[in-house]
Amino acid sequence: MDRLDEMAIFVAVLQYGSLAEAARKLHRSPPAITRAIASLEHRFGARLVERTTRSLAPTEAGARLAEKARVLLSQYQDAVEDTAETQLSGLLRITAPVQFGRKHVAPLVMEFLAQHPDMQIEMMLNDRNLDLIDEGLDLAVRIGHQEDSGKVARKVAEVTRVLVASPAYLAQHGEPQHPSELAAHQTVMGTLRTQIREWRFGPHEDDLRVRLSPRLLTNDVESELLAVRSGQGIARLLSYQVSDDVQAGRMIRLLPDFEPLPLPVQLVAQQVQQMPRKVRTFWDYAYQRLSALPQLHALNASSEQ
Repeated sequence: MDRLDEMAIFVAVLQYGSLAEAARKLHRSPPAITRAIASLEHRFGARLVERTTRSLAPTEAGARLAEKARVLLSQYQDAVEDTAETQLSGLLRITAPVQFGRKHVAPLVMEFLAQHPDMQIEMMLNDRNLDLIDEGLDLAVRIGHQEDSGKVARKVAEVTRVLVASPAYLAQHGEPQHPSELAAHQTVMGTLRTQIREWRFGPHEDDLRVRLSPRLLTNDVESELLAVRSGQGIARLLSYQVSDDVQAGRMIRLLPDFEPLPLPVQLVAQQVQQMPRKVRTFWDYAYQRLSALPQLHALNASSEQ
């Protein structure tokens, strides 16, 4: 095992938090991982990793070495890619929310594949935030605030939760002037995120809560949109989901002054310094394409999956 390989194993052990997980991700045997760390510690004459039965963390010397090792490995990757063929190749695995993925991510994936014929992309659409490490994913498109500080996030745009209804529904039932009036209206509610039958209002969603008895409950966004268009009631959806309908006049936006704060649309990855060229290229391409989408900005002028 060469010394650069030992460095890569050391960095992977710290990244994944255990010798066993590093072995699984690197497709090495656990004894091989242990030997690499022991060899590195012997060469540096210092303990680099503190091990307990339940956790693993770098020592002070290990943290210093890890910082330099990441830079070294990144420079090595750049040097290899600079001398390799310029054409991108290989597999890229990405994830995105279902509706957002179909509407906005899939088209840019098709454009990217057309520009890079040797590339392969596996796109996993899921409204649950899949773990990048556990699922072997290179990049995620996510809506909402990033809870894992260990990931790198790049904000693309913002979306807002908005109330909408069809002109026909409002003509028959009237337009609410305050959230408290919604309890007397027919409503359509999504159940993807919560089973609580209430809508919260205000910048931090704690100013006012309105309990509802929805006419329709569904875990499918398309069904919500269909119900609103057909005049079945008022729904709360994300601005990008209803942007085209609002612009075309098929839906009316309601109570914009009571909307919660916008949610960020973000690109999320494990790290940037050692990001392979194919991932970095798609990362930059996705940022440019998504940040330019008018659907992610049109409804935010006066005031957000």
